Amino acid sequence: MARPPLPVGTWGAIRTEKLGPNRHRARARFRDYDGKTRDVEATGATGPAATRALQAKLRDRIAPNDDEITRETRISRLVELWIEEITSEERIAPQTVQRYQTSTRTAILPALGDLRIREASVGRLDRFLRDIARDRPSAAKGVKVALGQMFALAVRHGAIPTNPVRDTSQIRKPRRKVVALTDQNLQTVRAAIRQWQQPVPGKPGPRHTGDLADIVDLMLATGARIGEILALRWEDLNLAAERPTLTICGTLVFVKGKGFFRQPWTKSDAGYRMITLPRFAVGMLLARKVIAADNPHNAIFASRRGTWLSPNNVRRQWRQARADTDLAWVTPHTFRKTVATLIKEEADTKSATAQLGHSSEDVTDTYYIAKPLQAPDVSDVLERLGADHRRRPPHPRRTTHDDEHG
Repeated sequence: MARPPLPVGTWGAIRTEKLGPNRHRARARFRDYDGKTRDVEATGATGPAATRALQAKLRDRIAPNDDEITRETRISRLVELWIEEITSEERIAPQTVQRYQTSTRTAILPALGDLRIREASVGRLDRFLRDIARDRPSAAKGVKVALGQMFALAVRHGAIPTNPVRDTSQIRKPRRKVVALTDQNLQTVRAAIRQWQQPVPGKPGPRHTGDLADIVDLMLATGARIGEILALRWEDLNLAAERPTLTICGTLVFVKGKGFFRQPWTKSDAGYRMITLPRFAVGMLLARKVIAADNPHNAIFASRRGTWLSPNNVRRQWRQARADTDLAWVTPHTFRKTVATLIKEEADTKSATAQLGHSSEDVTDTYYIAKPLQAPDVSDVLERLGADHRRRPPHPRRTTHDDEHG
């Protein structure tokens, strides 16, 4: 009867031989992950040393094809193959690939890179993610997404039967109270910007432009994201219409090595939208059009060099403008939440969702609309505590058996 073949990834008996003084060789037959059986050898000063060296070599052995993924593949190699795949497919935006690379470089590789795929148990991955989530819940969510896609690749290659990331516990992001700007807050915001834009006598450098005030006004007029506002071109406006409109059809993104550039599509399909402008925004844009300098991108908001205006620079300017106020809690996203809250109060959540470019009303309602907790209606019960209640005849007192018999 023919001898059955070795199982894939295993080896047969180890044989040793002396090659010379202080030099021994150990050899074994190893069935590689492509199904072929090959001789593998290692040397050492003694027979046992050569055997130990061979055993380590066999444990670390991967398939001859570097693209093969097995249960013995290290997670560091899985990261490389996964990044190569999502980059070559071009189905994921470059800035998203860059975020994944950051997650793998700063979190996954230092903690898990030397493990083999088979060693990445549900419990080990769960502890790893919870450790990150303790201080950085948002980062933990990004790491979990990356890990899930990496191990999905390992499943497709048959390295493991199931994806261990799917059974890790849910990462709960702490809920933050949604706060919208009041009319008084808005007055303070605009006053702070006007003050910041005033030239400072004796201060060197170019004076501040009026860009920040106009950008904030347009964010309040549309509810658009800062990247969408800064990606607007004059061709995206129709100011001559009876009801002037603005079309959100792109956003500014940053990719390492390329810098900021305009991505000609929005964050989601729902983000591609046409917005009817309020009169204060139309007046601001018409005034801006009159004095606008030409730039290669036809951008409404461009830098002095004619390049796209960086969202980071706008955020930095706003931090400078609010420095001497109590508006440290106000960010560009606060303007977006203020728009959503006002539209919900005056119209409905559906209108706010469409204005913001969300695909789900739940997202708008949960994260963008400021609202107090609605207590149950117990006003009839509490009426008894009112001043008029004391002047009413008391309720007849129920007598008891003891009352009737003195």
